Amino acid sequence: MNALPLDGVVVVALEQAVAAPFATRQLGDLGARVIKIERPGTGDFARAYDETVHGQSSHFVWLNRNKESIALDLKDEADRAVAAGLVAKADVFVQNLAPGASARLGLDAETVRAGNPGLIVCTISGYGSSGPYREKKAYDLLVQCEAGVVSLTGTPDAPAKAGIPVADIAAGMYAYSGILAALYERERTGAGASLEVSMLDSLAEWAGFPYYFANYGGTPPPRNGAKHAAIAPYGPYTVDDGVVFIGVQNEREWVALCEKVLGRPELAERFAGNTARVANDAELTAIIEGVLANVPAAEVESRLDAAGIANARMRTMAEFAEHPQFAARDRWRRVGTPAGEVSALMPPGVPPGREPRMDPVPALGQHSAAIRAEFGRS
Repeated sequence: MNALPLDGVVVVALEQAVAAPFATRQLGDLGARVIKIERPGTGDFARAYDETVHGQSSHFVWLNRNKESIALDLKDEADRAVAAGLVAKADVFVQNLAPGASARLGLDAETVRAGNPGLIVCTISGYGSSGPYREKKAYDLLVQCEAGVVSLTGTPDAPAKAGIPVADIAAGMYAYSGILAALYERERTGAGASLEVSMLDSLAEWAGFPYYFANYGGTPPPRNGAKHAAIAPYGPYTVDDGVVFIGVQNEREWVALCEKVLGRPELAERFAGNTARVANDAELTAIIEGVLANVPAAEVESRLDAAGIANARMRTMAEFAEHPQFAARDRWRRVGTPAGEVSALMPPGVPPGREPRMDPVPALGQHSAAIRAEFGRS
């Protein structure tokens, strides 16, 4: 059986930037047909974020494989009718326009589902459709700030944003999972659904541990750079020829670290209990780094592996691209773009024995004529 789980599902995406395109690309990975509506001339503004991938945007190439692009001017009555016609025949409609824009275009959930009751509509916004922030513009960094994530990230001297767009990714993942759940429910009931996903709600869910830590502990988790605010030892440790990252999760691992890696079994009792280790992290770090000061990183990693203790090295993006685990598991594929092929990792979660769709990234309006002809609008 070669069919993918979402073969035959038609998704219309009135989308831009990161969150919605991430959700719809994943639907395409699992076989859905994704028709992306873009502005004539400029298209999704993420197309112009940078020019690093054969002259194309790295964000756009990442997020927009498996899609067909139709250019529509939604200020034009005829093109609005084309968009409405596409949505009327779709299974899923995803949009992340500015607040209120879809209603002004006649493409809000209530309107489009009136003519297509089995339709699943997913609206992605920055802060939600109600509340004092409903009209506020939202970009990833700004939502990271509002969700408290920037206050948690960085060093004691300087906060920092996450290095990837975590607010966008969180919203895209909840949109994706919500759409899958709605498709499953429709199979049982025949009814569509109207879903709303906000970036703030999504990232707030991811901030659950620091919320509980601060709200019930009295103080926020400290900014510890690459170390963990509530677990020790957990983070980077300098050794003879570099840095090794160590993660101890329980007392059994802590005892094993002391006995089998450090050769200092007396430390196990001296720093018993994670709370004591976190409180005395500076002293503990000095001891660990003192013991390992003359031990090469490869030997430290070997000892940690033998003791069953999690560890890692910090890889650059160039090293990530050459990671032996990806190569050994045949995770890389080639994907077409308007400017030539690129390497892309297979998405997680594809059913065993089946290849995900890895179709090309479209040029702006590449499929306009074909889609108009198919859906009866010249």
